[in-house]
This record gives sequence, C-alpha cells and structure tokens, in this order.
Amino acid sequence: MKSLAELQAIREKMQNKVVMREGSGNLRVVVGMATCGIAAGARPVLNAFVEEVSKAGLSDKVTVTQTGCIGICQFEPVVEVYEAGKEKVTYVKMTAEKAKEVVETHLQGGKVLEEYAIKNI
Repeated sequence: MKSLAELQAIREKMQNKVVMREGSGNLRVVVGMATCGIAAGARPVLNAFVEEVSKAGLSDKVTVTQTGCIGICQFEPVVEVYEAGKEKVTYVKMTAEKAKEVVETHLQGGKVLEEYAIKNI
C-alpha cells in the first residue's frame, strides 16, 4: 500500500489531466469511447489529446472529454470538436498521430483538417 505522501504526489501529478477533462474552455474535444471505439483504438487517441493539449498550454481553452457511441462505428475512432458559434467538426479513423496534428492545426491554428473530417450527418 502507498503512503499518504506517495498518494498525494500521484494526486498532484494527475490533477492537471482531471481538470482538463472537466474544464470550461471555449473548445471541446469529445472522443467516442464505447466498446466499438475502444476496440478500434480510441484510448491512445484520447490520451494523445490530453497530453498534447497540456503540452501546448491549451488547458484553459480546450476541454477533452469522452462519450459513448457516436453512432458511426465503421469510422471509429471518432472525435468531435465543438467550438462556440461554429459547426462541429467530426474527425474519423483517428490515431494518436492524427490527434497531435489536430491539436496543432485545428485547436491551436484554427484550421480544420479536412482530410481527416467527415461531413456532419
């Protein structure tokens, strides 16, 4: 069993990730994490978004969260990006590498990566 000091250190280390998932930013990234998404590789995609948003210093602007089935299982892993006043963007067949590009180009730069997106259905 861990000592109280060890548990406190783990808590402090993970606090930033928890806050990011519950944040109130202008941008919201939602990763489909139902069984179909997880089986297709959504967990590394979610982790990549959390890590890259933190590295980019966007934790105050971007909330990363998860949801159940989005309903387009053949395109998993699926990620939806919501921005106030704009139409949502649905990225499909995502990977951790593509997630890094989305953080850099879309979340930081404001440019949708059309080659990874599907028209809203």
